[in-house]
Amino acid sequence: MRLNFVALFLFMTTSWAMAEVSVERGEYLVRGPAGCGNCHTPQTPTGPEMSKEFGGTLVEKNPAFEAWAVNITPASRIAGWSDDELAKAIREGIRPDGTVIGPPMPMSLYRGLSDDDLYSIVAFMRTVPAVENETPFSTYNIPLPPAYGPPVTSVSAPAREVSVAYGAYLAGPVAHCTECHTPMGERGPKFDTHLGAGGFEFHGPWGTSVSPNLTSHADGLAGYSDEDLKAMITKGMRPDGSRMMPPMGYHHYAAMTSDDLDAVVMYLRQLPPLPDGH
Repeated sequence: MRLNFVALFLFMTTSWAMAEVSVERGEYLVRGPAGCGNCHTPQTPTGPEMSKEFGGTLVEKNPAFEAWAVNITPASRIAGWSDDELAKAIREGIRPDGTVIGPPMPMSLYRGLSDDDLYSIVAFMRTVPAVENETPFSTYNIPLPPAYGPPVTSVSAPAREVSVAYGAYLAGPVAHCTECHTPMGERGPKFDTHLGAGGFEFHGPWGTSVSPNLTSHADGLAGYSDEDLKAMITKGMRPDGSRMMPPMGYHHYAAMTSDDLDAVVMYLRQLPPLPDGH
């Protein structure tokens, strides 16, 4: 009888853990706050080319590197990777052959993706329509590290609620807002000293845009209401009616739940005030 009880207990707890990983959650993250298509889907001056969703495209070309966001549909090279291999590539930046994925993939933040969210993303990516498009590997004129840190064993996310902690998780490991809106130093984003101060330049078919300050400083968000911020995040619309520029993934963030959006705003409101980083 005791053995049956133990077996039942293990079955129930294992089933509960597995229930946290779902294609639905993965789709919400990928097409919502994580905005994977913002890099991996070809962009045009008027928006993403959805007929080639996740099919890969050139993201950035500068003296330091030519970065390609590769095809991540089932027609690509990742089709032969196991779920664990794909998960490791996303969270740790290490391909199955041991090579390292370079910038602008935000590896320092993706290392904080929870196990459940990571494997939900993997589960969803296995279901997307195949796009026949062969993308090259990125090339770098800068040294890449052998790894972005020690192997990640397990990560848990904060409770899904309107809180600073969950807002920090969404704005960091999930949506990587903090990377794009933090000035770059020689070793990457200056999170320790300039978190959220803006100043990162982006080049694309839309021209050049500079990420704004997200801190509570007067240079940043101090003069905006919560509703102003939500409209800028989800619609790309300033309070004066002017349009904001790509590559901010407005259409992805428009898919966020109201609670998730509230959590992100709550987190941004408590960022220490810093002057513009550019």
